[in-house]
Amino acid sequence: MNMAHPDIDTEELRQRILDAAQNRFLTYGYSKTTMAEIAHDASMSAANLYRYFENKQEIGAECAERCMSGRIQHIRQAIRNPKLSAAQQLHTFVLESYNYNLEQNKNQPKVNELVEYVCQERKTMVYEKIEAQVSLLAEILAHGNQTGEFNVADVISQARYVYASMILFDVPVFIHLFNREEFENLINGVVELLLAGLRSR
Repeated sequence: MNMAHPDIDTEELRQRILDAAQNRFLTYGYSKTTMAEIAHDASMSAANLYRYFENKQEIGAECAERCMSGRIQHIRQAIRNPKLSAAQQLHTFVLESYNYNLEQNKNQPKVNELVEYVCQERKTMVYEKIEAQVSLLAEILAHGNQTGEFNVADVISQARYVYASMILFDVPVFIHLFNREEFENLINGVVELLLAGLRSR
């Protein structure tokens, strides 16, 4: 096995470890992945791996952070299309949340194990992810106020309520409850209900 090269930057090496671990977690599952396997895939000894991460839980948390950040970045890019009205941004937010979960479930079916670990053991990370999405929703509501589409007095509070109404489409474990057509009908119905309320406040 090749050992880690001494000239490689520490952060670069950490990212290489996380790349190896994330690939393992998403292919074989979090519970079935060992530190020895991660070390092997990162081309280093297990002893060297422990110099960078204390345990598998720490690696799992950072991989989950990567996944969650990637998801939020994807949604952020989708809604910040300048051609979209606030109403279209809201619909895009919900639809892209669902589509992202659908694609992950299709291409990386073991991702739910990582999500489950984070929900149970790293609740702070989950709260941070929720706050990031609430912030995006508040941005949409503020935009709607500016364009005259919405009439929302407290965008932060209302963004929290809007997010709460979208849990079905946001949490990956719900992806098997309905087929795509049923989910899209639910999305359209929920968004129309939200828009009616946001316009009349």
